[in-house]
Amino acid sequence: MQLLTTHQQIHLGTLNIIHVAGTSGKGSTCAYISSILHSSGCKVGLYTSPHLLSIRERIRINGKPIKEDAFACAFFEIWDKLPREASADMDIPRYLQLLTLLSFHVFLKEKVDVAVYEPHMGGEYDATNVVSSPVVTAVTRIAEDHVKLLGPTIENIAWQKAGIFKPRCPAISSPQNQNVAKVLEQRANEKNVTLSFVEPDSSLQVSRFQRENCSLAKAVAQAWISLRQPGRLTDLTKFTELGVENYVWPGRYQQIEEGYHKWFLDGAHNKSELPTAVSWFAEMSKSQR
Repeated sequence: MQLLTTHQQIHLGTLNIIHVAGTSGKGSTCAYISSILHSSGCKVGLYTSPHLLSIRERIRINGKPIKEDAFACAFFEIWDKLPREASADMDIPRYLQLLTLLSFHVFLKEKVDVAVYEPHMGGEYDATNVVSSPVVTAVTRIAEDHVKLLGPTIENIAWQKAGIFKPRCPAISSPQNQNVAKVLEQRANEKNVTLSFVEPDSSLQVSRFQRENCSLAKAVAQAWISLRQPGRLTDLTKFTELGVENYVWPGRYQQIEEGYHKWFLDGAHNKSELPTAVSWFAEMSKSQR
């Protein structure tokens, strides 16, 4: 099987990419952005990690994982173009690099209007950071994560996350502590980037646990629409409401009812997020009594 066309880095510009780094809430924020923009009529590609049940969850079109046959077909179209052994000119992509290539191929084939990307880890040296000209970049709240690789300090981690900033591309951030905000501002200045911070929007009809993520998503969607579809800005409130209503993100503040049982699914990947997960479960379970 041969790839019908050869993609070049310049082709990534047609994906109108939104790149979202950070520590807490990256997946939720990306899913909200995807849902809001899909509600506006866009065909949206969404690339996130990790997956819960199927690797196909990492590559979505309009919020739904691509089908098995589409995944298999796209995989071998990529695989058959790759070298079998590393050479001086080309290395063999590792697992996450291969998935990133696969996502680019799928979204280009599907001719999505916008692609939302979550880095695997960090930002500066992440495989997804091959994107040279995203439309908008965003940073969720930063805390201590992958300290051995990104740290040792939170300032080091912030520097890595801000690696997704690109010249003349607007950057939007959730509220950050003073030290993190200072690093983000320094990197933004170095890269000729306009950086803004977004406070939680109390008008959004979401739980308090997701208000910060949803507020960032709304601001990012607004920035993207203003740059790519400015005529639709007047309907942003409607798109946001529909996006929130249709939002689905399995495993994150999720509730599942099965007969007489109700399951509460959430997780924390660092110690700073654990109290939030516990508070959510305590609040939700108390409300069921």
